[in-house]
Amino acid sequence: MLDSKIIVLTGAARGVGADIAAACARHGASLILGDILEERGQTTAKALADSGARVRFHPLDLAEPRSIEAFAASIAGCEGRIDGLVNNGAIATDVGGKVFEEIDIDLWDRVMRVNIRGTWLMTRALSPLFASAGGQIVNVASDTALWGAPRLLAYVASKGAVLSMTRSLARELGPRRIGVTAIAPGIMRNEATEYVPAARHDLYEQGRAAPGPQTPGDIVETVVFLLTPGALALTGQTLPVNAGFVFN
Repeated sequence: MLDSKIIVLTGAARGVGADIAAACARHGASLILGDILEERGQTTAKALADSGARVRFHPLDLAEPRSIEAFAASIAGCEGRIDGLVNNGAIATDVGGKVFEEIDIDLWDRVMRVNIRGTWLMTRALSPLFASAGGQIVNVASDTALWGAPRLLAYVASKGAVLSMTRSLARELGPRRIGVTAIAPGIMRNEATEYVPAARHDLYEQGRAAPGPQTPGDIVETVVFLLTPGALALTGQTLPVNAGFVFN
C-alpha cells in the first residue's frame, strides 16, 4: 500500500508513534523517524531495520525551530523528497489533572510551543519536499478536543488548534495535491498513558459504542490509509478513531 513511499514520522520513539512506524514499514514504506528521545528513537529504528524495514532516525526537538530546520535539511540531503508526513509528536504526559485556574503558565506555553507551533513548523519545513505528484499529511490530534475533556485544558486547546490547522492547511496545500487530514483517537493503554488515573481510562472504556480499551494497534491502519493517494478525497477531515466514544 505504501511501496516506494517515503514517510516522515515525528514522535516515533515509543508508543503510538512507534506502532504507526511499524505499520508503515509492513506496508512497504521507507521511514524517516524523528523524536527528542534520541536513544529510544535509535532503538526503535534499529528494531525496524532488523525486521527488514528501510528506516533511519534523526533527533528532533519540536520546541526548537533550528532542530526542525536541521531535520528538514537532513531529509533534503539524503532522500531529496518525501511522500507523507505524520505529525504525531506532542506533549501529552503530565499535563492534566489541574483545573484551568491552576495551570502553570510555563506548562501552557510549552504545550503550545510543541503541539501547535511544532506541527506548523514541521509542515512548513517539509512541504517543499513533497514529490511533484503530491502526498499526504496526517496530524494526530485527540478526541478530547471534540468532547472537551476537563482538567486537561492546555492539551485540549492544543489539539483543537491542530484540528483547525488541518482544515486551513488542506485548503492551502490542496492545489499542490497534498492532502491534510487529522485523526482524533481516544485515550489508549500504553506506556505513554501509564500516568492517567484509572477512573479516566474507565470513563472511556465504558463509554465507547464498542466498549473496551483502545490500543495503538486500533488506529495504525487508519493512518496507513490516510497516507495513500486515495485519501486525498478526505482532505480537511477529522476522523475520530475512538471506537465510538465521540461521533463527528
